[in-house]
Amino acid sequence: MSLALQRLRKQCVVALLVPVLGLSGCGGRPIGVMTPTGVSLPGTSSVDMLVATTRAPSEDPAILFSGERGTGLRLDAVKVSIPPKGNREIGQVQWPQKLPGDPLKDFTTVSVDTIDKAQGGRSWLKQHLPRNRRMMIFVHGFNNRYEEAVYRFAQIVHDSGADVAPVVFTWPSRASIFDYNYDKESTNYSRDALEELLQLAADDPAVGEITVMAHSMGTWLAVEALRQMAIRDGRVSAKIGNVILASPDLDVDVFGQQIAAFQGKGPHFTIFVSQDDRALLLSRRISGNIDRLGQIDPSIEPYRSALERAGITVIDLTKLKSGDKLNHGKFAESPDVVKLIGSRLVAGQTITDSEVGLGEAVGSVALGAAQTVGNAASVAVSTPIAVFDPRTRRNYGRQVERLGASVGNTLTSVDTVGVSVGETAEEALPRRAGTVNSACFAIRDKSRADACDGRR
Repeated sequence: MSLALQRLRKQCVVALLVPVLGLSGCGGRPIGVMTPTGVSLPGTSSVDMLVATTRAPSEDPAILFSGERGTGLRLDAVKVSIPPKGNREIGQVQWPQKLPGDPLKDFTTVSVDTIDKAQGGRSWLKQHLPRNRRMMIFVHGFNNRYEEAVYRFAQIVHDSGADVAPVVFTWPSRASIFDYNYDKESTNYSRDALEELLQLAADDPAVGEITVMAHSMGTWLAVEALRQMAIRDGRVSAKIGNVILASPDLDVDVFGQQIAAFQGKGPHFTIFVSQDDRALLLSRRISGNIDRLGQIDPSIEPYRSALERAGITVIDLTKLKSGDKLNHGKFAESPDVVKLIGSRLVAGQTITDSEVGLGEAVGSVALGAAQTVGNAASVAVSTPIAVFDPRTRRNYGRQVERLGASVGNTLTSVDTVGVSVGETAEEALPRRAGTVNSACFAIRDKSRADACDGRR
């Protein structure tokens, strides 16, 4: 690429990033919170976690690991102290304003111990696995420092009440919005290491079930590592039963190819999406204007039918309000959503074991839609939370029937250049029972999708 083209590209990226700059500052957050305090005060809580990383070690022990790429997979046992309930807001990481932090008000690091990758890792799991033998592996997203990944996952584990052995995989991120491409290549750099970690966990006889949760750009890394495992071993380990993708910064076309590698035998996917995610809007603009998986509207075609056929659960958080101005971290900041993760998804439960589907229950309880759930038109046309499972579909179907044929007659599919194409409900409901051609998942043009699906 010529120097002139490089400059032009940088200017374009900067122009796109300018509106975000005012929303993404650290607010004077001190650097160096990984210095162990050795203090656990009465009234505070603590989260013990295993931290796996492909980052290069930092020369500063207060930082521990930099954003540069290291060699091989390294493990540390880290304990994080969390302030008493009355001194913090659920869903938030409370960073110290100065060092050392006050454990009664701030998240602090109690201890950090480097451990051996194989035997040390197994020993740690043996000590920290709960009676249900579940573990959860979290993969952070773009623009994260080491301590941000550690503290954020500590917050998620604590606030969700997840009964798991928590493991965070943190990959080399320079934590700068101007290093998007470096971070993206760092996820590629880390695929083998994450697959190695997953395999080590799956091979441990003490481990019963594994949930993988990934956020933003980390979803690419997580799905790629699972895809590699499926290709290398012919399948993904049966212990890896659930994969949660939060605000996935994934090209929808690429995701369609990725899930095809599982051949219908992979883990169950749950995806948190939000159409007002401003970070993913930026990612879409600098990635060829292709839809990002975390920003789709799962209620419209062809996504709706494709997700149903693939058996993917989609939870739409668009109407959920949070303190994140970019609307990119709703899954972690909402008390109701993190509790849903801890009490239901990690346990591998289908989200329909009550008399009503979660599409209604959470729509009214967690997302503040009590005014709309009693209205069949509102539920059918603008569901605040969309969960694609049989019970919720049946419930919506009965509501639409009560409302009459005037509701739901026309669905809309959007082609690759944003032109609306009318599609009747009969055309959109084929969608025949049987296996789905996963390669057709991401085709957004109606005629191409029909041909791929064998309807023409």
